[in-house]
Amino acid sequence: MGRKYILILVIAFFTGFGGSYIMQSRAQPASKQANQEPTPATPAQTQTPPSFNKQQYPLEPGSSLWAIVNKRRPFSPKTYQPSGLAVASVQYRAGIGPQENQLRPEAAEALQKLFAAAKKESITLNFQSGYRSHAFQEALYNRYVRELGQAAADIESARPGHSEHQTGLAVDVGGASKSSCNIEACFADTPEGQWLAKHAHKYGFIIRYPEGTTETTGYIYEPWHLRFVGRELASEMQRQKVDTMEAFFELPAAPDYP
Repeated sequence: MGRKYILILVIAFFTGFGGSYIMQSRAQPASKQANQEPTPATPAQTQTPPSFNKQQYPLEPGSSLWAIVNKRRPFSPKTYQPSGLAVASVQYRAGIGPQENQLRPEAAEALQKLFAAAKKESITLNFQSGYRSHAFQEALYNRYVRELGQAAADIESARPGHSEHQTGLAVDVGGASKSSCNIEACFADTPEGQWLAKHAHKYGFIIRYPEGTTETTGYIYEPWHLRFVGRELASEMQRQKVDTMEAFFELPAAPDYP
């Protein structure tokens, strides 16, 4: 009877000690884990946006969206004519004829959106001149020469075969608030000119001949002359604050004809 009692005590002792030891052993890793410094989360890597692809479209004068036409980059042949011209559903200046009221379809569609957006802000724009054929530009340029002399004509009007209007992607825009400033430098000071300077890039247009860039483009300041290049390029030029296509694509300036 006494031995059994002692045996029971021994078993109970070791059972209790072992259970306590096991519980402590099991609890210890959790205790240590609680006291450890939390492993810092790996920060998400910042993804650098891809650089702008300047080779997305050709720059040669012709049908490309980014075709750069200037005094040193003529069309080849000079009588180039884009295909599939369209008439935009916008307000036109009085007296415009079929020889000036068309654009390439993508430019016409973007212009409609631009005019509609301006209208929502009580800005009334009108279409002054769009695509011009080689023959039409020749007649226009010769008129400038007769009226102003060739030197003055060359900074106000392109020689045939060198005009952006021949791409079908260029459009002269006027406004209703002060018609006397349409196709004049003072257009920049009108509500329409100011609106275009601020918003045109959102619809894929740039002001092709900005103020102070005559030594690069070869032409006087033309705040009314828009060129459709697509929203991607227009927005990138706006973001980088680059005024001309020549500067953006690192092409030689074209202040005069060769």
